[in-house]
Amino acid sequence: MQPNSELSSQSRGLQPAWAVLWLSTLLGLHWPRQHASSGRPLTSRPTDPSIPPLPPSEANYVPLSPISFLKRTADVFGDRPSVVHGEMTWTWRETAERCTRLAGALHALGISDGDTVAVLAPNTPALLEAHFGVPIAGGVLNAINTRLDAPTVTQILEHGDAKVLLVDRELSELAAQALDACDRNVQVIDIDDALATEGERIGQIEYEDALAAADPSFQWRPPSDEWNAISLNYTSGTTGTPKGVVYHHRGAYLNALGNAVTWGLSNHPTYLWTLPMFHCNGWCFTWTIAALGGTNVCLRRVETKAMYEAIAAHSVTHLCGAPIVMQLLLEGTPEMQSSFEHDVKMMTAAAPPPSAILTGMSEKGFDVTHVYGLTETYGPAMVCAPQEDWVDLTPDQLAQRKARQGVRNPVEEDVMVAAPETMAPVPRDGRTIGEVMFRGNIAMKGYFKDAEATAEAFSGGWLHTGDLGVWHPDGYIELKDRSKDIIISGGENISSIEVVNALYRHAAGAAAAVVAKPDERWGESPCAFVELRDDATVSADELIAHCREHLASFKCPREIRFETLPKTSTGKV
Repeated sequence: MQPNSELSSQSRGLQPAWAVLWLSTLLGLHWPRQHASSGRPLTSRPTDPSIPPLPPSEANYVPLSPISFLKRTADVFGDRPSVVHGEMTWTWRETAERCTRLAGALHALGISDGDTVAVLAPNTPALLEAHFGVPIAGGVLNAINTRLDAPTVTQILEHGDAKVLLVDRELSELAAQALDACDRNVQVIDIDDALATEGERIGQIEYEDALAAADPSFQWRPPSDEWNAISLNYTSGTTGTPKGVVYHHRGAYLNALGNAVTWGLSNHPTYLWTLPMFHCNGWCFTWTIAALGGTNVCLRRVETKAMYEAIAAHSVTHLCGAPIVMQLLLEGTPEMQSSFEHDVKMMTAAAPPPSAILTGMSEKGFDVTHVYGLTETYGPAMVCAPQEDWVDLTPDQLAQRKARQGVRNPVEEDVMVAAPETMAPVPRDGRTIGEVMFRGNIAMKGYFKDAEATAEAFSGGWLHTGDLGVWHPDGYIELKDRSKDIIISGGENISSIEVVNALYRHAAGAAAAVVAKPDERWGESPCAFVELRDDATVSADELIAHCREHLASFKCPREIRFETLPKTSTGKV
């Protein structure tokens, strides 16, 4: 099953209004569109019999796709720098050719419309090029979190129906373990990146060799329908089981442009890749920077010295990242912090940045914008947009305002805080708690191979986030809690239930609970409460080491407390 075919019957109701009206006109039929999950009729324009129908044609309608940004920028700004990676640089004309060659190489390996191509790589030119080369070939990009363990990578390759895997040399051991346990026959392309320091090649062909042998005149295969899938991004649910979030070309196109409008980006920004490209396709900035003819400065590792050196050497204007990135920028020694004279804008999400962090970033020359979103919304869907009268606020008051999640982005149709049982919006009093919900073109296509979860997420005609918040009188939304048992640590989602299950696999544990603990460095970290069996003895370090045998390291608890846990009358913690 392919991401473009999955959800087709249940999601057709989300097609643009003109599509249904046009088909209705051609067939001589007229009926109200139905919402994909709720069955609620969607409004459409009444038909005026005195006006002849004006269906779209090749002259006035082209399906939206962000791959069009690459072609336009190569034509208009072809000689401008597109990518910087160490001492290597490329122009947009060269990048367009490399992406075309990648598409040709994938086509030669049998990739056709709707086929999944997975990539396991850090922020390198190859992963950036895959954001164009894979959809140019008609494929669906699955950029995999490099911090996952081998069993989870195996599960993603199998569930996502990957046909080809591009793997960076430093991640070859992880990839080999995942492939050995995989039931699928996955063709492997090695990315032998010049800045990689270890690892062996495990594939059938090397990335640069594949590009050199490919056809530079390969005919692009843009989507015939903008609703077609462009990418597949996995996120952990409350049980720790990855769910495949399907993005369509339309949403990727719109959110890429929405990033520019939301952040006030002009042509030719210089963007430092501190945010992983595997996170929501880099919050769609992989395509935004191409649309603006900007420069992508790649960074294999997010380290204090490397970030400052890149900012100073390349006059970086923008970067994104979780609060941990801000912490790294602030905590380095003076020797690590190269000086720069220009202002740098940073976009951050996840946990609200504390007042001290915002003040410190401002003193270092960083202007921080706080955003909020989900994998299911292509990344940021809400921004804490500054208001003119905020200049009169005290530093503490300003930090409180900036820590709110804010208002919807320009390309998001609507957002509300509502009672999920009744779908009634809560009062805008800053006190009444409800669930944050979105509606619009940057809501996911759905969960791959999971119609039940998709219907639940879209129940009532809104995308349910599972996040609880309040609505302030000025229309700004502020998160208060999460209804899902998810801990956000350094921008990564951690399922508390998954950690509990790992603890239960140790013979000494009788009961366990895991909660989020505030962490100055990571925003949040897992804290485990463990009740031991009678006569069992085990140290906290031993339990943490046990968890590392079953979980990715970032999911393991950083603190374990031993005590008798309170339970309900039925024995539940």
